[in-house]
Amino acid sequence: MHEPAGSLALGQQRILEIARALCADPVLLLLDEPAAGLRYQEKRALAELLRRLKSEGMSILLVEHDMDFVMKLVDRLVVMDFGEKLAEGLPQEIQGNPVVLEAYLGGVE
Repeated sequence: MHEPAGSLALGQQRILEIARALCADPVLLLLDEPAAGLRYQEKRALAELLRRLKSEGMSILLVEHDMDFVMKLVDRLVVMDFGEKLAEGLPQEIQGNPVVLEAYLGGVE
């Protein structure tokens, strides 16, 4: 409370940013790359916060490249590649989708 936001660790700054957004009582929380640059424990704390918000009825639109982070949080996802939708579905469907694998992993042998 008595420290400038810039002096907090990056993970704490992200949680503070979400807290500030929640002050506006949004219907939908839009997050762009919230896990970027965070360490493992910081990502866990962020994920727990997002799970709690979701359980309280908050709708969250998450744009994120960290697939481990995403797959453990979302009900459904859309995979984009250069502005084009490649796939949409449940996490387990997306993980085995050949179009997604080709685009992001260069194909699977």
